[in-house]
Amino acid sequence: MRYPIIIYPNEYLTKKMAPVEAITDEIIALLDDLHETMIAHDGIGIAAPQIGKNLRIALVEVDEGDLFELINPEIIETKGSSIDVEGCLSIPETYGTVERADEITVRYFDREGEEIEVVAYEYLARAFQHEIDHLDGKLFIDKMIEQIPADQLETYMEEHQDD
Repeated sequence: MRYPIIIYPNEYLTKKMAPVEAITDEIIALLDDLHETMIAHDGIGIAAPQIGKNLRIALVEVDEGDLFELINPEIIETKGSSIDVEGCLSIPETYGTVERADEITVRYFDREGEEIEVVAYEYLARAFQHEIDHLDGKLFIDKMIEQIPADQLETYMEEHQDD
């Protein structure tokens, strides 16, 4: 089922989400619904609060076919930092630079209830951090260093491709 995306400034986006207590059929269905919704909105990540669900669940798929379903994720280690451009399905037509860790280790549960640790780098690490922030009620605009007007995004990206 495809859900509408909750749009900022809806205060639901600023609330800390509740942990998943058990992986039930409803949680599995929600994972599938989140994926369908993310694809329909041309996203690379989505978090449960963006569709009005008070649960610590997020999905990230920066490369097609390499889907991470994160249940109760936590970042357990970070290294380095870099600044890059971000946007968000819940804040349409808004882009800006954000500083994030270059490398992170994330611990989470998958849909089978297996505990997994993954080390992510660069763009994937950035996507994980962005979505996990959603679960803590934090938005990229809270960390934004420089806003980039939507009509200047392409030019900005071309000018900074070697940064």
